[in-house]
Amino acid sequence: MRNWLLWGAWLLLTTIAKGQQVVHIDSSLNEHIFTYAQIEFLNDPHGNLNIHDVTQPAMQAQFRASLESTPQNRQLGAVCWYRIRIGHNREADKYYLLEFFDQTIDDITAYLPDTTGAFKKLQLGARYPFAQRWFRHKNFEIPLDNFRQDSAVYYFRIQSSQTADIIIVLRSIDRFVSYALSEYLTFGIFYGMILIFSFYNLIMFIAMRQRQYLYYVLYVMSVALYELCTDGIAYQWLWPNWPLWNQQAFAWPLLTMSIFALLFTSSLLHLKVRQPFLYRLINVVIGLRCLYFLGCLFINPYWFNYKFIELLPLAVAFYTGIHVWSKGYRPARFFVLGYAFLFVGFMLKFFIMLGYTWLNFGAISYYSLSCCFILEMFFLSFAVGDKVRLLKRKRDKAHRQMIRQMTENARLKDNLNKELEAQVKARTKEISEQAAEISRMNALLELHNKQLQTNVEEVSRARALSTSLDFEEFSKIYPDKESCLQFLADLKWTGPYHCRKCGNDNFYPGHQPFSRRCTKCSYEESATAYTIYQNIRIPINKAFYLTFLVYSSKGKISSHKLSEILEIRQSTCWSYASRITKMMEERKKALKNANGQGWSLLVLDDKEDG
Repeated sequence: MRNWLLWGAWLLLTTIAKGQQVVHIDSSLNEHIFTYAQIEFLNDPHGNLNIHDVTQPAMQAQFRASLESTPQNRQLGAVCWYRIRIGHNREADKYYLLEFFDQTIDDITAYLPDTTGAFKKLQLGARYPFAQRWFRHKNFEIPLDNFRQDSAVYYFRIQSSQTADIIIVLRSIDRFVSYALSEYLTFGIFYGMILIFSFYNLIMFIAMRQRQYLYYVLYVMSVALYELCTDGIAYQWLWPNWPLWNQQAFAWPLLTMSIFALLFTSSLLHLKVRQPFLYRLINVVIGLRCLYFLGCLFINPYWFNYKFIELLPLAVAFYTGIHVWSKGYRPARFFVLGYAFLFVGFMLKFFIMLGYTWLNFGAISYYSLSCCFILEMFFLSFAVGDKVRLLKRKRDKAHRQMIRQMTENARLKDNLNKELEAQVKARTKEISEQAAEISRMNALLELHNKQLQTNVEEVSRARALSTSLDFEEFSKIYPDKESCLQFLADLKWTGPYHCRKCGNDNFYPGHQPFSRRCTKCSYEESATAYTIYQNIRIPINKAFYLTFLVYSSKGKISSHKLSEILEIRQSTCWSYASRITKMMEERKKALKNANGQGWSLLVLDDKEDG
């Protein structure tokens, strides 16, 4: 009984819907796009209707034929029902499917009739995980029953927060595979061109360090990410398991696209110098665009769908290019040409959204903005290159001017030098006699100073060798490493120099301070070599004072006291003090006859010397 009721209801529905144009399937049909009266719609503003409700005669009479070649959801977020009618043919030698061309539709509930009059429910849309789709394809595909012989009515409950084109295509499986492969190949070429543009300009940025290249790269990558979002490629390959993110992912590259486009405009056209007002205007627009994005993010995410807001930064950039070009800046001509294509593509989409359906040419209009993006990027690359050529021309001109100025400066310098040379000769002759007298007096003063300095140093060193001094006073005599190394060098080489390796008597200064390098075998001997300070690990001036303290105390000072005075570890002080004490014992006789040499007799290491 139930089957008879369903069958009766089905006959009633087909009778009511007989006014709708039927698309018939035959073996010659490969592809058909439903347009105008082939699609009928019913608005459901409250979303309360179900398939049982819309199949009632009262609701059937409320379906209206589409007056547009491609219907759109005029009320964002509202539910709208669509129906199409297909005349099946089991004699057809092909398998068929239905495809929704717009990948941004949030929710599609398809009701597929069977031969009993019941409906099979199929859930599709951008808000569901990608793996849920019947075909792993960026569009939404619905399989058809290819073994029916009657005419069937298909219902679709559609809800989307974005403006969606209800493009329903009937395709054979063979045509779908061919079309899908060609489409993905086209996408590969499209995104490949974007990567080439980005990589080339990134290399130019690294080479030339000009910010417009970086802004251009970031703008192009933003375009690529936005197109990936709107084409459904990003959802398929980048975040297939994040449908919630997929609903708003397009808004982020749309923001960065506007920001970097305006920054690129400002940098390329030198607005800060050429047009300060437009420079400030662009910064204000960037700020307003960011505020709008934050409002969408934290107040009402539904505002993200008002993409026409991008008309403001686009119009500002386009007007700026035209204005700067009118002022005679030649690189702006390619900039204006590129933005003209983008502006045309954007306005085409904008007018279609406003209801000018005669501008909608199906797939051509759908991909028009993508094509305009490519043309824009192409001409913007020319604009950047034109600017580089202009900068090169200015640089060459400045270089030539600089050469001419340098030549003129050289000529003036030669003339001035000749005049100065004559004056100098006259003045030199005048003061030559005075110079001779002054030189004689300076020589006498210098000799006197050297003698005085030598006497002071001898007295200081004598005190350091024979009397008891504190470290502060001792440090004034040997204040740093240089003075200590000089003392060791003077002590080691008081007599003639002899190379320890080959016996050669000639040397020249080595690489280290106060070292000597043999002119024959190139052996270099440092000032500390063959002394008790060779390979020392503490500051050498402290090592000097440690030697002085051990010597002056006749080896009776403790390592703890030395550590306290010198601020060196006790074990280190003990090691050096033991070595000095041992040497004092070995040179006891020589130290008795020190004759003012004091602890300096302990410096040279006879064992190393041997």
